[in-house]
Amino acid sequence: MALTILILRLAVCILAFPMYLLDFLGLWNWICKQWFPYFLARFTVTYNEQMASKKRELFSNLQEFTGPSGKLSLLELGCGTGANFKFYPSGCQVTCIDPNPNFEKFLIKSIAQNSHLQFEHFIVAAGENMHQVATGSMDVVVCTLVLCSVKNQEQILQEVRRVLRPGGAFYFMEHVADKPSTWNYFWQQVLDPVWYLLFDGCNLTRESWKALEQARFSKLKLQHLQAPLSWELVRPHIYGYAVK
Repeated sequence: MALTILILRLAVCILAFPMYLLDFLGLWNWICKQWFPYFLARFTVTYNEQMASKKRELFSNLQEFTGPSGKLSLLELGCGTGANFKFYPSGCQVTCIDPNPNFEKFLIKSIAQNSHLQFEHFIVAAGENMHQVATGSMDVVVCTLVLCSVKNQEQILQEVRRVLRPGGAFYFMEHVADKPSTWNYFWQQVLDPVWYLLFDGCNLTRESWKALEQARFSKLKLQHLQAPLSWELVRPHIYGYAVK
C-alpha cells in the first residue's frame, strides 16, 4: 500500500510540475498569497451554507464565557474573510489575526455586513507568536479551518492558552485525517503534498485532535463528524471547545 501511495504521489507531482517549478523559483508563495483570499471568499460561502447548523451549535454558548467587563472579548485566529462573524452574539468585541495581509479588504466587507459586532482591530501575524495580544486578555479564542495549515500546532495552542483569561474558552472546527481503514484516507495521503502547495500550506492528513488532547486545557469537549461537504477529502471534521 505504501508503494502504491508513493507511485501515485509521484504521478500527481508530475502533473503539477508547473506549480512546483514556480515554487522552486520562489514565485508560488507570492501568487498563492494573492489568489487564496479570493478562493476562500467563495469557498466559505458554500462551507457556511453546508455547515450552518453545526456552526450555530458550536457557538451557541459563547456568551457563557463573557468576562467581568460584561462584553465578550473574542480573538479569531486565522480569521480569513470573516466567515464566522454572523454566528457571533451581538456586542461581541472581535479582534482578528491572520498572517496574510491580503485578507484585510475582505474583512472590511464582512465587518460592514455584521454591524452587531464591535470590531477592534486586525493584526497581521502568525498564530505561533501573538505578542501583540496581551496575556489573559481574551474571553474566547476561535479558529476554524486553521490548525490544518499552521506550522506548529503545539505552539499555537500554547499561545491560545496564554492570551485566554482563566476560565476562557477556545473554540475550534477543523478538517482532519479520515480513519486509516478508509479509501478517503488513502487519497488524502496521495494528494497531500500537492494539496499543501495548492492551498497555502493546508494538510489533509493532520490528526489535530491529538494536539488538542495534549494541550493541558482543564476541560475539552471534542466531537468527530463526517461533515456534509461536497469535497469528500475534507469531510472528516472535529469540532468543540476547550476551557483554560
